Amino acid sequence: MPTLNQLNAIRTFYNSGVTKSYGFRKQQLEKLRDIVIAHEQGIYDALFIDLKKSPEECWITENGFLLAEINNSIKKLETWMRPKKVTTNLMNLPSKSYIYSEPLGVVLIISPWNYPFQLLLTPLIGAIAAGNCVVLKSSEFAPATAAIIQKIISLSFEEKYVSITNEDGAVIIPQMMNNFSFDHVFYTGSTQVGKIIYEMAAKNLVPVTLELGGKSPCVVEKEVNAKVAARRIVMTKFSNAGQMCVAPDYVLVHSSVKEAFVQELKNAINEFYGPDPSVNENFGKIINEKQFDRLCQYLQEGTVIHGGKTDKNKLYIEPTLLQDVTLDAKVMSDEIFGPILPVISFTEMKEALDIIEQHKNPLAFYVFTSNKQKEEEWLQAVAFGGGCVNNAALHLTNHHLPFGGRGFSGTGSYHGKFSFDTFSHKKAVMKTPVWFDPAMKYPPMKGKMKLLKWLIR
Repeated sequence: MPTLNQLNAIRTFYNSGVTKSYGFRKQQLEKLRDIVIAHEQGIYDALFIDLKKSPEECWITENGFLLAEINNSIKKLETWMRPKKVTTNLMNLPSKSYIYSEPLGVVLIISPWNYPFQLLLTPLIGAIAAGNCVVLKSSEFAPATAAIIQKIISLSFEEKYVSITNEDGAVIIPQMMNNFSFDHVFYTGSTQVGKIIYEMAAKNLVPVTLELGGKSPCVVEKEVNAKVAARRIVMTKFSNAGQMCVAPDYVLVHSSVKEAFVQELKNAINEFYGPDPSVNENFGKIINEKQFDRLCQYLQEGTVIHGGKTDKNKLYIEPTLLQDVTLDAKVMSDEIFGPILPVISFTEMKEALDIIEQHKNPLAFYVFTSNKQKEEEWLQAVAFGGGCVNNAALHLTNHHLPFGGRGFSGTGSYHGKFSFDTFSHKKAVMKTPVWFDPAMKYPPMKGKMKLLKWLIR
């Protein structure tokens, strides 16, 4: 782990000012990009060992995703760094007003195991672009990926600039946060651990970004293309064996189309993963036995209408559809984070909203409908982090959109320029010339009320 002396050395390096120049930041992003490209096969191999991800899935959700972020940041960095001129109000004319983006300092980035490569390195891109020094905490539950990341980081950066550890998070994170005051903490993971991180950060008033999870609902209205909806839901729900924070957690389908929709779900699962998904190279495995055992308990909480097969030796759970699930079941209170999809019917919008309201502010929300009025009603009725209409999860692949939650699903956002902004302080600066200095703005103020009311309104 980084010792206190090493953390202080990182602080000293940041204080030297080296990281603040455009040339330095761009060079670091280019180095990271080139080394990630050079280790493409090694990244594929590591992610297959940890999560049985195919190269194609890796490219979409891990290293290809990351490279797109890096390339965008390199292209836009100079513009992002440039002070932004803003309007000056009447009272302060002829001053000129600007917003400067200033690095925060030394930041801590903590990643989970489900997308262990890009969920650690994507925020790193923003931190580097913003001019910070960084301590990275990779997930110990994805050891093969942690090892390739360790190699990439050591080849890319000096330890006094970007340091990394993959030790036990329950031990290392409190040790670091209780003995060293970071300037920002960026955490991706469970809400339960997020609360602990938030509490530790609060002791020193350290700002945090929390990318958490929750139960992301998916609504299928009666005016819907059932086949297209089913294909798009299945594609995202069972990607990475369902271990995705923005995967549809459960489906609320209008009773009038439920039967047809469920059949289309079954068709899509068979089309994508074949009669035996356990041997399909495009279907992953559960990360470890602890998660496997947790997920298997959910299979007893409803009627299995598709799938349900398991193999602990392979950490395999078949893509599964559940119905007849009660709202107080654990599968409807816990974030599932696995290849199990409860399907619940509704007839009136209020029924569905009451179910969603049991777990407020989901990280994501999806609605499938061809009715524009219904679409807008749903978007206005549900508070959520981000989402899609007639799609699922793919909003996070657009770096022009902020990605983040609200309430128990998180605080703050990132991706693209939003990552740069997350790791920057927006410093307000007003520049006033000396050639115009009217006496009326100075005391005594008596008799100037009419003028003041004209200036400040």
